[in-house]
Amino acid sequence: MDSGLYAAYTALLSRTQALDTAANNLANVGTGGFRAEKGLFRGVLVDNLGGLEGDSQVGSSVNDFGVLGGNALDFSQGQMTETGNSLDLGLQGDGFFALQTSRGVLYTRDGSFSRSATGVLQDAEGEPVNDPLGQPIQIPTGTVAVSPNGTVSVTTPEGNTIVGQIGIFTFSDKKILKAEGTNRLKAPSGVVPIAGTATIRQGAVEGSNQNAIQGSMQLVMLQRQTEMMQRALGVFYTEFDKAAAEELGKV
Repeated sequence: MDSGLYAAYTALLSRTQALDTAANNLANVGTGGFRAEKGLFRGVLVDNLGGLEGDSQVGSSVNDFGVLGGNALDFSQGQMTETGNSLDLGLQGDGFFALQTSRGVLYTRDGSFSRSATGVLQDAEGEPVNDPLGQPIQIPTGTVAVSPNGTVSVTTPEGNTIVGQIGIFTFSDKKILKAEGTNRLKAPSGVVPIAGTATIRQGAVEGSNQNAIQGSMQLVMLQRQTEMMQRALGVFYTEFDKAAAEELGKV
């Protein structure tokens, strides 16, 4: 069988997967702290053939062509937007905020925070923001100031008081992090984070690191490539049907 069929098939599969990823990236252009995903390529089918690549002509043929083997998060910096809100915090550099959730500790770059009714610093979904020791941060009523290293102080009529520090965490290998929703990340069980080097910018939030114009162009390109591969497969199937009809008639 002509290996061109496998080339068309794997190309269509990879373009379809990449199309889904590009569409998700573009849909989250306006999501604070969103990390875009990029495709990783590998061989297809050979893993499911039950043996070494050299044991199968099909595996060898197919592995000459690449398909998406998954997605990798892009951890590049997103654009900062000034808000003027003293509890909006943007991260500049390597690091994440830690949130204490019902699903365990999750990490995010979205610093759209607020003060809960009980005085706890929380995210937009009401999840507490952790300090460096994994504890929630209590913020009394008053004027809040957050330094670049995360130190939180509150000015009241009685004076200025340091009330805590916002934890900034990172990982030596960020590839272990998996997306949990639109702008949260989860580390594997047992993996301990290290101190991040990012600085905090008070009164600003970091947006998505997906560029809307580039994302739109990529989506259009992938749509066209997908259509081309669909047509290519159609040609192969037509040729195979024709060959089968001609040869079977001779049997």
